Amino acid sequence: MSRLFLLRHAKAGWAAPGTSDFDRTLTQSGQSDAKALGTRMRSTGLIPDLILCSPARRAVETLEFVASTLFDSPPKTELVPELYNSDATDYLHAVREAPMAETLLLVGHNPMMEDLAFELPSAGDQQAMRGTASGFPTCGLAVISFPGPLANIRRNGGRLEAFLKPDL
Repeated sequence: MSRLFLLRHAKAGWAAPGTSDFDRTLTQSGQSDAKALGTRMRSTGLIPDLILCSPARRAVETLEFVASTLFDSPPKTELVPELYNSDATDYLHAVREAPMAETLLLVGHNPMMEDLAFELPSAGDQQAMRGTASGFPTCGLAVISFPGPLANIRRNGGRLEAFLKPDL
């Protein structure tokens, strides 16, 4: 069995004049949410052994704040350019092509996170399924399990185990 954690970046501010979308930074509440999520992941045993992250500043900062409360020693982390300004197909490709891992944390953006959280599981925890149906908030985390390796994941092939939001 393998698991995929889909983490949408935390709340970011709007791009300041002269600043690109790529360089947007987290707000104070985004930083707090990411730290709280890391603490919650740790307390519930949601520990990845590989991380793929968008290189956009808000995604990298989200990972840094989550990691500050989640890990004693972070696992291998790769910045994947295709996770910025792409689509769900590129995200799926990145997961399938990633080094072998039992539990992979993917840090990225909407609408790709919402698309994958909706398309990958065919069943799951009822509360989690209702949570994803209402949208994928900033700093939301979907936990999807699969019967085989992540290199073989397919749409409707997983089970949604949990859906965590910053305010829950």
